[in-house]
Amino acid sequence: MDPSRRGELAAFLRSRRARLSPAEVGLPGDSEPGRRRTPGLRREEVAELSGVGVTWYTWLEQGRNIPASPQVIGALARALRLSADEHRHLRDLAGLPPSTPPDSPGDGGVLPRLQQLVDAVAPNAASIYDVHFDYLAWNEPYRRIRHDPAGLAAGRRNLLWMMFTDSENRARMTTWDRAARVLLSQFRAAAGRHPGDPRFAELVAALTEASPQFRDWWADYPVRYFRPARIRIRHPQAGRIALEMFQLRLEDDPGLLMVVQVPADPTSHERVAAMLALPGDRDGESSCSS
Repeated sequence: MDPSRRGELAAFLRSRRARLSPAEVGLPGDSEPGRRRTPGLRREEVAELSGVGVTWYTWLEQGRNIPASPQVIGALARALRLSADEHRHLRDLAGLPPSTPPDSPGDGGVLPRLQQLVDAVAPNAASIYDVHFDYLAWNEPYRRIRHDPAGLAAGRRNLLWMMFTDSENRARMTTWDRAARVLLSQFRAAAGRHPGDPRFAELVAALTEASPQFRDWWADYPVRYFRPARIRIRHPQAGRIALEMFQLRLEDDPGLLMVVQVPADPTSHERVAAMLALPGDRDGESSCSS
């Protein structure tokens, strides 16, 4: 951790310690009122409440270069009565990855909000995935231009599953091999950040059995992060379309990924607009996704 961050961490801890009184955290007050010189809690009181050593906590407040685990940072957050935002800030200052947000994508209030977001970017195709690349939301342009995730079986509404097992999608992508390899490389990097995650393990096992290409490429251990890319598809109604890919992370839940696909040239824009102007059919032909 660099010195400036350690200094900011120390200042933040001191400020939060100073605002609490012993009574607020269930500690007895001083036997002699007015004797306490320290505003708020003492360092040893914070150490006692969080279950850490006094010397270790003192060094942390002094900005020394010492490690702090997620468990210890969590204990300090509870001892100092930090809000959710303050706890997140403390983790950031300690150099820890973001914790899981309190609301999960399955919560009733989250999915409608995600749907509102993808609908707002129409007529551009947009979709949102969780950390496992499972579909969470998509808009009507995505369904009609690329692919309809609703047609995938329960437990298989996943971008990797669609890419490697949907023959129609494969036929419509002009460079399926390259796009599939890039997607697998991004999925491999995501899986590496979550070792032991049962959903990743289940998907890998299923894809290994279902797709020879996935099995062979997975064994090569490809890793690649997103780079600006353009894909081309042969749409059965609109013809050839070029789409520019954009990936965005949601600030309130960095584990969610939004992909927006924008027509890359005037011809593609005209063809997409003409196709979207046609009457929609929820059970009609679906295109591909990436």
